[in-house]
Amino acid sequence: MDIYIWVGVVIFLALAFDFINGFHDTANAIATTVSTRAMSPRMAIIMASMMNFLGAIMFTGVAKTIGGKIADPSKLDHGVQVVIAALLGAIIWNLLTWAVGIPSSSSHALIGSLTGAVVSSAGFKAVNASGFTDIVKALLLSPLIAFAGGFIVMWILKQIFARSSPHQINKGFRSGQILTAAFQSFTHGTNDAQKAMGIITFALVTAGVQDTTDHIPLWVKISAATAMALGTSIGGWKIIKTMGTKIFKIEPINGFAADITSATVIFTATLTHLPVSTTHVITSSILGVGSAKRFSAVKWDLAGKIVISWVITIPITMVLAALIYQVIALFI
Repeated sequence: MDIYIWVGVVIFLALAFDFINGFHDTANAIATTVSTRAMSPRMAIIMASMMNFLGAIMFTGVAKTIGGKIADPSKLDHGVQVVIAALLGAIIWNLLTWAVGIPSSSSHALIGSLTGAVVSSAGFKAVNASGFTDIVKALLLSPLIAFAGGFIVMWILKQIFARSSPHQINKGFRSGQILTAAFQSFTHGTNDAQKAMGIITFALVTAGVQDTTDHIPLWVKISAATAMALGTSIGGWKIIKTMGTKIFKIEPINGFAADITSATVIFTATLTHLPVSTTHVITSSILGVGSAKRFSAVKWDLAGKIVISWVITIPITMVLAALIYQVIALFI
């Protein structure tokens, strides 16, 4: 098959991944805002779509990390096919977790799938150990930071507004949530949309279309941002229900604390060019806020199930993508 046809398949699948990521992870940015009725679901999704697009257009650092840190695309004999296997593995896992309403990580799915496909194609030696380790560290540390940050921010707000009228607090923070949800949607675009950009650039380098992953073409940025925004416009209602209502009863002050914490963590990661799981960060900040509100208010059994899905995502997608690559290899 002509290499440009393979590249065309990569572009289609990468944009499909971004589209799915959009509706899979929309809940992350707007779940608390919808659950507290700070915004209607329709308006929240429209706002999230616009801010996701804006964030995706403005940054490329994470895309460059995804495009070159896990493996050197110029050294892979069948790099385009590796990317196809990685995308298929990540897409399958995203759809499975979305179907059952589990806020699994699209980032973990993509990182695991790309690593598994590289290993299946060229062995463990082809994986850039230091780059892979840096990415995994960011993926693991960011939820812990978000949990601690959510707890601290909520504790501070409790001290400040301890003697205030609950009605006035809810009214004020419900308005504040609109701003924090917009900020969170923006940061989601700055980090998550970059991953599809990076994977397309990875494929372009392996196909010899361009020489380096340091440059992200404008058409790649616009198409990935558009796919993310369109996916966001659909919304992931099952995950919104899990994130916004099932972990603990979220009030406007809680939603504000969770949103500002997670958005800050995600944006900091973007500025340092590190891909993080927006799902993990936002869920962890909600858990931290809930713990500060009242530890017993958090449904820890559900939280445990979510954490299990986080832990198993990378190994499962590694195996899944490795198997898919072996199937694709039959047609190379």
